[in-house]
Amino acid sequence: MLKKDEIYEIQIVDMGNKGEAIGKTDGFTVFVDGAVKGDLVKGRITLSKKNYAVADLVEIVTPSEDRVTPRCELSGICGGCQIMHMDYKKQLEMKSDQLRQSLVRIGKIENPNLLPIIGMEDPYNYRNKAQFPLEIDSKGNLQIGFYKKFSHNVIPFDTCHIQDPINDKILKVVKEYIAKNEITIYDEKTNEGNIKRIVTKVGFKTGEVMVVIVTKGKILKNNDQLVSMLKKEVPGLTTVVQNINSKQTNVILGHKNFVLYGTGTITDKLHDLVFEISPNSFYQVNPVQTDVLYSKALEFADIDSTKTVVDVYCGIGTISLFLAQKAKKVIGIEVLEESIEDAKRNAEINKLSNAEFLCGKAEEVLPKLYEEGIRADVVVVDPPRKGCEEIVLKTIAEMNVEKIVYISCNPSTLARDIEILSHHGYKMEKVQGVDMFPHSMHIESVTLLVKKV
Repeated sequence: MLKKDEIYEIQIVDMGNKGEAIGKTDGFTVFVDGAVKGDLVKGRITLSKKNYAVADLVEIVTPSEDRVTPRCELSGICGGCQIMHMDYKKQLEMKSDQLRQSLVRIGKIENPNLLPIIGMEDPYNYRNKAQFPLEIDSKGNLQIGFYKKFSHNVIPFDTCHIQDPINDKILKVVKEYIAKNEITIYDEKTNEGNIKRIVTKVGFKTGEVMVVIVTKGKILKNNDQLVSMLKKEVPGLTTVVQNINSKQTNVILGHKNFVLYGTGTITDKLHDLVFEISPNSFYQVNPVQTDVLYSKALEFADIDSTKTVVDVYCGIGTISLFLAQKAKKVIGIEVLEESIEDAKRNAEINKLSNAEFLCGKAEEVLPKLYEEGIRADVVVVDPPRKGCEEIVLKTIAEMNVEKIVYISCNPSTLARDIEILSHHGYKMEKVQGVDMFPHSMHIESVTLLVKKV
């Protein structure tokens, strides 16, 4: 065992799936946050166990060839970007390798057909949505920013290099409004105070901007002044919304919205489709790569006007409407009522009458459709990180669909579900990684599974 608080020289040999570096010292495994594969570092031991240790990075003795100077001065402090200090091409290689490892180890696929991961030409300022916590620090000063890594302490910033730059103007205005009106800031420990979060959404192609002020209570003092200030300083401001979330919870948005300015929605475009986005809508945060991801899903589905498609976990209908342009019929399933309403409205906006949307849990709605005699030629699933419920996979197999297109944000649950589907008569044909979240450890992919002959 290594001694706690002692400093050791550590050779970094690999990277973990949370962005932590995996090192060796005298054959002993040490996890070091902030290091890169190939680094030789000095680390102070903070936790020592029988088979491994954890260390804080003290000094980089010899930097790796993969190490770069991060664009953001808060890299390594903020919890948002875990690997901005790694060369972008190496980030892509690492993500592709982790996807492969999951498919081999968990999915039990000996030689997965993993296509080259698709990265971004410019992996900065790609996010169209942000959620900013607020805090009164120990000196009584208001801080708006992001959570410090491994904590709920807010660290302020001048510019976030992965967010739309318009957020800098929005936060400056809101901070000034709070100071002028002595608005109280929510404290999650005491459950006191009013403003909990600032949420922003930007239409990447339309330039439309939404600002959402999340509050504990219904009263937001002088909100007309806030609107006036935002209108003056924020180009493209389309709507301002107050969202009420009175619960003491980690869930950011509540279900009640009061429109302070505009219609309460913004629009954006993917390909030639228009999507209306509300405060509670789920809409992919990287529009450039969403276009890539959904185009690849459409390619894998390879549908025509004779095919019926079921889109499970359909959100506001983005992929459903992509498919509806070519399919005979598309049925979307989503548990969030707000998203289903958005999906129906988006179908109307795009004049697509062959898309139907059903609200409910996938594990309940899909079996019911099967019992009613509904069949699909292709099923698309885009589940949350926990993956698909097993009853969903079983029902898809019972429907005897020709193809399954699986969009995933978690290689581990993707691989698990592929292994389950293999026992129901499906084989994985190919997987395409798409880097939706540069400088983070998140990995998005789209997989094609076909019925075994």
